[in-house]
This record gives sequence, structure tokens and C-alpha cells, in this order.
Amino acid sequence: MNGSGSGRGRRIVLWRHGQTAWNLERRFQGSTDIELTDAGVGQARRAARLLASLKPDAIVASDLRRAAATAAELAAITGLGIAHDPGLRETYAGAWQGLTHEEIVGLYGEQYAAWKRGEPVRRGGGELETEVADRAAPVVLAHADKLPDAGTLVVVSHGGTIRTTIGRLLGLEAHHWEGLGGLSNCCWSVLGEGARGWRLLEHNAGTLPEPVLGDDA
Repeated sequence: MNGSGSGRGRRIVLWRHGQTAWNLERRFQGSTDIELTDAGVGQARRAARLLASLKPDAIVASDLRRAAATAAELAAITGLGIAHDPGLRETYAGAWQGLTHEEIVGLYGEQYAAWKRGEPVRRGGGELETEVADRAAPVVLAHADKLPDAGTLVVVSHGGTIRTTIGRLLGLEAHHWEGLGGLSNCCWSVLGEGARGWRLLEHNAGTLPEPVLGDDA
């Protein structure tokens, strides 16, 4: 799923939502619908001003509140509508959801270690990373296909979902996806379209290096 190879010069900006209380507590959010903190709203507002300068043509977002509220800041500046799609939700992680990083390592240490080694793991009995890519990447490509030549799509989603989607669009095998570092809150990555498909142009852009808090930690 590397793209059409038509070389239309499109760009996809994959933007992680702003900070939540669970990010600060290092709790695995997964598909739990957590709101932004006041600081998270401020992050989204600041990042939206930067992303608006890219003159995006379309916005698609996860329907979870933290992503939808982040996308709303960009929509307010650009006047664009937002397409909300549940296919862009964060990985469902079953029993892991709501647990801190330390609790996950303590209760599910073997499963956590296997995931970090790149093995296919249903974290907490939830989704495989490849299943997340199976649902998210087609949503991104469907919206990218609607862009004009040299158009820009902003995708507002979650750290784990963005990483798996990037891996899929670049044509990387799943066990290499962990090689893509996590995204800090309200940072983004940019894929550009070339003659041979999608290329990663920027990763975790938007700020000076900050800790990656949340589901990718």
C-alpha cells in the first residue's frame, strides 16, 4: 500500500492530538475517550497556527474527543470542515487501557517485552498493530485520493495509529514499525508523494525535542 505511484505531489500531515491527563500520568489510553487538558488545547492552538501556513486542503480526524478537539483548532483557522472517522482511533488495548506504564510492565511484562521486540502481540487482548494499520491506512489513502495535485491532507489521530499508518504507507514490514520513534503531543509527521510512492519527509516535527508522553512510551 505504497500509494499509486502517480507522482501527483500530494502531502499527508499526520498530527498527534494535544496533551491529556492520562498522557501526563503515563496511562495507556488506547480507545478510551479522554479529553484534552487546558494545556493540550493550548498546544493544539499553537500547532494549528503553524499547520495553517501549509494551506491544507482537507482535514480528517479520529472521532475520539482528544483528536476531534485538536482538529477543531485547525478548522477554526482554515475554515475547513472536518471528516471524523472511527478508523483513525487509537489501538484498542483491552486490559492495558487505563494502566500506567509501570503497571503494564509489572502485570504484563512478558507481553510488553514481546511487543517491544517487534512480535505481533494483542496488547491486553486488543488489536494487533497490523489490524490498526488495516483500518487506518485505507482511511488516509481514501482522503488523500480526493486531494488536488500538490494538495495537502491533515490527519489528526493518535501516536500508535500514526506510527502504524506511516509504516504501512512506506511499505515497511510490521516488525520495523517500532523503529519510527513516537510523536510528542501535538507534533506531526509529513509524508510526501514521489514517483515510487510515499516518503517520510519530516517526523515528530513542530517543537524542540520534548518527552513523548502516552501510548507509544
